[in-house]
Amino acid sequence: MSDAKFELYYWPGIPGRGEFVRLVLEEAGADWVDVGLQSGGKAVSDMIGKGPVPAYAPPVLKVGDLVFSQAANICSYLGERFGLVPSDEASRLHARQFQLTVADVVAEAHDTHHPIAVMKYYDEQKDAAKQRAEDFRTQRIPKFLGYFERVLKANTQGGGKYLLGSGFTYPELALYQLVDGLLYAFPNAMRRVSPEVPGVMALHQRIKERPRIAAYKQSPRAQPFNPQGIFRHYPELDDPNATK
Repeated sequence: MSDAKFELYYWPGIPGRGEFVRLVLEEAGADWVDVGLQSGGKAVSDMIGKGPVPAYAPPVLKVGDLVFSQAANICSYLGERFGLVPSDEASRLHARQFQLTVADVVAEAHDTHHPIAVMKYYDEQKDAAKQRAEDFRTQRIPKFLGYFERVLKANTQGGGKYLLGSGFTYPELALYQLVDGLLYAFPNAMRRVSPEVPGVMALHQRIKERPRIAAYKQSPRAQPFNPQGIFRHYPELDDPNATK
């Protein structure tokens, strides 16, 4: 069953929430296809809202007759299916806890550039975005990354290197992608925050160097951050007081 074909439906041209799923598929060595990247956005649109349990939005994963959505939900399914988390109930629940916490930060990162309305352009809400981004930079990034720093230190079994247990688990891929996105969107702010979370930054580097992740990131399948994604770099939203 583990050698089944996996079809990921997500918008082409942006990493977005689909990237969290892509990373798990790549780390697992799964046989998968990025339908949006290969066939275009219409294939993704055609998948949304169909079937007995329709998805609200991508990412959507299709495995045979099974079709379901939500990035954290998909990552949990794949992580458990491919043995990227211990099989005991507590470990699986805690892995989902970490994955969902990352999803919370991602939502807040998105809202820095769309604080009033998702359907309005950034240029229509710049003043509110500056206020939201300041709070995100100064309060929320340190709080969320500080949480994961404490998790790493508290996991004595992993020697401060792993979120859960004595080895790698799939939510570490999510934390890697989160840090990567923050480094792109808020480079000045991250220069200030990074020294406060050395364990998180070391984990980010370790994940970056994992052979399958490194190979994926160097391939044309990996889509770079850009001004249309969740993580967007607007200089006016970054930390003006950080040392450049």
